[in-house]
Amino acid sequence: MEPKTYPLTMTINGRQVSVEIEADDLLVDVLRDRLGLIGTKVGCNEGECGACTVIMDGEAVLSCLIPALRASGSEITTIEGLSDGDTLHPLQQAFVEHGAVQCGYCIPGFIMSAKALLDANPQPSHEEIKEAIAGNLCRCTGYVKIIEAIEAVAGAD
Repeated sequence: MEPKTYPLTMTINGRQVSVEIEADDLLVDVLRDRLGLIGTKVGCNEGECGACTVIMDGEAVLSCLIPALRASGSEITTIEGLSDGDTLHPLQQAFVEHGAVQCGYCIPGFIMSAKALLDANPQPSHEEIKEAIAGNLCRCTGYVKIIEAIEAVAGAD
C-alpha cells in the first residue's frame, strides 16, 4: 500500500512551489530532497546545531523540527534565496571577507539567523547578535569572526 500523500504549497525564495508530501515529512527534507535546495544542511536532526536554519514567515526556524505540512502557505527563504545570481548577499560577502567561513557546513544556518535578526533589527548590539546566533553551532571558526561579519553588515558597535 502506497503511503498517503498531501499537497503542500508554499513560497520559497519568492517562487510559489507545490509538492506532494507524506504526513511525517520534515521541512528540511522537503527542501533538500524534493526541491534540491541543498544549502540548508542537516546536522543533528534534533534542533541543537542550527545548520538547518531557514526563515519562515520572517522568523528564523530550525527546519529539522518543522513538519512540512506546517509550512503550508508560508513564505520560506533559504540560503539560495539570498544571492542575486553571482552577486552575494552582503551577509554572505561579509562572512567571506571576515574569514568567518572554514568548512562552511554551519554557515548557511548562521547567515539565515543573522538575516532574520537584521530584518527585524537593522542595528543590533553585540549582545543581540550573540543571542540571535546562540542556537547555531560551529566547530571550526569559533564565533569571533562570525560576529564580526554580522557586525560589519549591521554597522553595530
